[in-house]
Amino acid sequence: MTYRDVAEAAWRWVLGQVRWDDGPWIPESVAGPEAGDVPPYRDGLHSGVGGLAYVLAEIRLAREWTVEEERLAAAIAGRVSGRVPGETDCTFFDGLVSTVGVLTVLAEVAGTRAAVDRLVALGTPDGWPQTSLGPPRFLPDTRINDVTLGTAGVLLGALWARRSGVASARELGELAAGVLMAEAETVPTGLNWRFVPTRFRTDPGRQMPNLSHGLAGVAAALALAGAELDRPDLTSAAVRGAEHLVTLGTTDDGFVLPRYIPGDDADEDAVTYNWCHGPAGTSLLFLALHHAGVEDVAGAAPLRWHRRCLHSVRTSGLPARLHPGFWDNDGRCCGTAGVGEVFLDSWQRAGEADDLEFALRLADTLVEHAILDGPHAYWRFVEHRAPDPLLPPGVGWNQGAAGIANFLFRASRILEDGPKAETVPRMDTWWALPPRL
Repeated sequence: MTYRDVAEAAWRWVLGQVRWDDGPWIPESVAGPEAGDVPPYRDGLHSGVGGLAYVLAEIRLAREWTVEEERLAAAIAGRVSGRVPGETDCTFFDGLVSTVGVLTVLAEVAGTRAAVDRLVALGTPDGWPQTSLGPPRFLPDTRINDVTLGTAGVLLGALWARRSGVASARELGELAAGVLMAEAETVPTGLNWRFVPTRFRTDPGRQMPNLSHGLAGVAAALALAGAELDRPDLTSAAVRGAEHLVTLGTTDDGFVLPRYIPGDDADEDAVTYNWCHGPAGTSLLFLALHHAGVEDVAGAAPLRWHRRCLHSVRTSGLPARLHPGFWDNDGRCCGTAGVGEVFLDSWQRAGEADDLEFALRLADTLVEHAILDGPHAYWRFVEHRAPDPLLPPGVGWNQGAAGIANFLFRASRILEDGPKAETVPRMDTWWALPPRL
């Protein structure tokens, strides 16, 4: 089957999971004890119905929407917009920042503006409320720095909303940038930002230095803010963060950071290569620094560090499952589809032939791993430590068939249209794409 065939089959399967009782919503997976329950984060981009908006935007570049898809897009926009006035979750994955991403990709200007205004109203001098972390390990009213659950995510959403023409987005961006600057830790090798500032912790904890929960994501957001808000101080802080970051990793051949610092979890690989905790995602920091006009980070140009990250991914052995626990995920956040998207972005921006070759190798693997069920397709990831290592089929954007289908739709278009294939700019990748003419 072609990439397009599998993408369409997977999307048909996803559409079959959409629930319209108190809808729309999708289950996180179609099996397991909670398969029939409305998920707690039902509207977000991570695993909720909001993530389907991103797939719809990709599909619209490949073909016209069906009546069913038109209805779904309108229902997502209505559902997500309607929650804004009472929403207190501010995260990139599931809250108001997620709403900014979902509504901009659906061209819902009024809802995007309302989400930004709500974020401004909820902001405090030390950040935004969160419900993910609390006692006993964290103090009440703990704040988070990172790009997926914390302040850096708010900054990323503000910058994207500003690029989409929302007037109050600059105010939001300045507030978020100020919070991050106040949370910076000066270290001998530069600046550091922890997932949770030390002042909110009851134990030292571990750092996760890569994109999703760590220094790489915070520095990327600040680099973009420096360029977009004309704030050289933010750019300088991002450079100092990147200079500290490179001291934490291995630079012998490419560039790769440990998953955790200190790395004392013997049941997980010390290093992974994905979007959230590996060099695929961390490469986006260096593209952000390049976007900001930075010429040097620790003796090399940002684009050189970017290539080092991609080299480490390419030579890691993935997508082969080299040993139990290595590369057992096909999804966007933690697996093959997310890595493939990074390499497609890089090829369309810079034209390096090995980027396209590797991205298509990953697409081939996803086709091989697809479970075909009549007109449908889905994927089952592997958890080697579980009695039944095959996990239930996931549905949504970050950890399910929707996100994988999106990557395969795009790979198919690129094969047809070449490097000039149109792209869907998103809140988390726009600076990694070729400029739109």
